[in-house]
Amino acid sequence: MAKSSKGAGKSLVRANLAIHEPPTGKSTSPGGLIKRFPFEFNPAQLSISQRSQWKATPTAAVRKAAKPQFMGAEPREMTLEIFLDSSMKPGGNTVMKKVESLLICCEVTAKSLAAKQPSPPWVIFEWGSFSTARFNAYVASIETQYTLFGTAGVPIRATCQMGLVEIPGPTPNQNPTSGALTAQRVHRVVAGDSLQSLAWSEYGSANAWRVIAEANGIDDPSHLPTGTELILPATEEVPH
Repeated sequence: MAKSSKGAGKSLVRANLAIHEPPTGKSTSPGGLIKRFPFEFNPAQLSISQRSQWKATPTAAVRKAAKPQFMGAEPREMTLEIFLDSSMKPGGNTVMKKVESLLICCEVTAKSLAAKQPSPPWVIFEWGSFSTARFNAYVASIETQYTLFGTAGVPIRATCQMGLVEIPGPTPNQNPTSGALTAQRVHRVVAGDSLQSLAWSEYGSANAWRVIAEANGIDDPSHLPTGTELILPATEEVPH
């Protein structure tokens, strides 16, 4: 497995796992960014699954089966493999520390506990423009297999199997008050862009930058890398 992971890792775009504080109150957007976990090697493969629920009620004395009723879609699930290797520096504890930083994704954060809404972090898998794999999720499972150890017994190579489950939010491009579709659009950041300038050009008010920040989980509005794709909520979703 190590060989195939290294081959995938030659891509110029590196995958990472954005680890966020869970939201407070009734918000459905992730809280502040805790840290980003950069992948040393891009995944050689990952799987995404989604199921829908249908219910069929048997009817007595009727030969034909009852018409099934759609009950809703279940959250997406994703499984991926993270390969860690520090065999070039066998005296360090890099692999052990990185595994520990992944395991905290299953532990309640101090801020959520203080807010009396205990929850583990929310995470977002990010890999360039691979939008299908980008959704708010919680870490359902982490299984680590240590495969190589240094002379002091410290692991220097490991493979982590991680399971993510989507945290459903509002239906994309839908106005929650009316149920009608609204005209969200995507903007790719260019040099000189700021949240304030985007808010002014889109909504006529620089103060609406917070709406863009919340929609995209931006914790630091001053850090807006060129090339980032931002969702611009519809005008109807911006409070006046």
